[in-house]
Amino acid sequence: MRILAIESSAITASVAIITDDTLTAEYTINYKKTHSQTLLPMIDEICKMTETDVNTVDVIAVSVGPGSFTGLRIGAATGKGIAMVTKSSMVAVPTLKAMAYNFYGNTNAIICPIMDARRNHLYTALYRFREDGSLECIIDKLLLSYEELCEKLNNITDKIIFTGDGIEPAKEFFENNLSCNYEYAPAHLRTQKAGSVAMAGLDMYKNGEVIDAAQLKPDYLRPSQAERERMDKHE
Repeated sequence: MRILAIESSAITASVAIITDDTLTAEYTINYKKTHSQTLLPMIDEICKMTETDVNTVDVIAVSVGPGSFTGLRIGAATGKGIAMVTKSSMVAVPTLKAMAYNFYGNTNAIICPIMDARRNHLYTALYRFREDGSLECIIDKLLLSYEELCEKLNNITDKIIFTGDGIEPAKEFFENNLSCNYEYAPAHLRTQKAGSVAMAGLDMYKNGEVIDAAQLKPDYLRPSQAERERMDKHE
């Protein structure tokens, strides 16, 4: 079983290859370049370095959101294009779920991925790994204000660990408004990783959550700015 994973939901661009249960390659850049410039060259590089023929890929796992509208579209289009050429199956991996996989086997805490959605809002969810290693979704993906998230978390007695690019913009608000037991993930576990997308995708594949390329589409979780402006005009 070989999985090619693509992550482009935020500034981070990341691609990875998992062969059976081994992460054979991961290439991650957390820098302000457009994903249209980076993803295909990164995929080409890891395939060359691991002597992998892309036609031997069984599944393409794509991080489908929420996140950057442009980034998600580029990632989806890249994955769908490869899948159509190689006749590979696809797995649509929720971005926040993949971020929780950064902590597989490393914590008993509740994992709270937070992605900056601007205007004092965050894309977020709550997860926890069970004793058997499976991931439990406590609260599914939501778009919440800083205040709304703090209200939810202050009712939780278990330890919470934050991860994601929402930490820095929300940190001051959290420190003034959170009364629960929480901590921030270290830098190397805060960013989205294609290796985590691949591992989440592998579990989803085993559970039969497979689609073909025509079915895959980004999950934006909220209307685009153009759609919001159009709705405002009709109110």
